[in-house]
Amino acid sequence: MTNLLEGITLFGVSIATILMALASLLGTMTMKQMVELGQVDARTLCGLTGITDPRDLQDVFGPPHMNRTWHGLTLQAIEARRKPAGYLISDDRVDWISIGVAILAFFWRHPVADILLIVAAVSQVSGWVIASRLPR
Repeated sequence: MTNLLEGITLFGVSIATILMALASLLGTMTMKQMVELGQVDARTLCGLTGITDPRDLQDVFGPPHMNRTWHGLTLQAIEARRKPAGYLISDDRVDWISIGVAILAFFWRHPVADILLIVAAVSQVSGWVIASRLPR
């Protein structure tokens, strides 16, 4: 009975981690497309950099233009100014590693896999909590 409950719990955590990472990948892809289109607003910059206060964006990237967007920013320039929280919110590597760990935990029953799955799940939840505090 205990092994069955452990299996169901690990399965649920793995599925939740995969779903959170996929949703994060989609959101990051959308923000990167906005940068490529030149429509970089405060919400996009906050999501890609991890800067939680839009007023701090002006110190980092200069003042926005009249329509409250920044022009001429490249993805490389934005990622160069990324804060640690930005990695949890919008770094594709973190999301892909989380997906990989969750899939690994499906097939490899070992305490190391369980610990890695917990770390992956916590990193995804942390990214979502930080992202919920970003400006809308």
